[in-house]
Amino acid sequence: MMSATSTLAMTHLVPLAKDLDENKVTPGLLGFVVFALIGGAVWLLMKSMNKHMNKVDFEEEPEPGEARAAASPKGPKEERTA
Repeated sequence: MMSATSTLAMTHLVPLAKDLDENKVTPGLLGFVVFALIGGAVWLLMKSMNKHMNKVDFEEEPEPGEARAAASPKGPKEERTA
């Protein structure tokens, strides 16, 4: 049997439940858990990418025209006229 307090609580909660839109869909706990897992996976992937990018030792080679100009004692303009 229901006690007086549970009956009183039910009478207050039932009208509140009727006020909710029955056509409204919310993500609920499952949506939060999936969103949190995706966020954690993105964080781990970014952390891993940052670690791998720090290992890269990239030194750009000069373009062929620039390398020839730097090796030549004359400037690039003088080299064209010669």
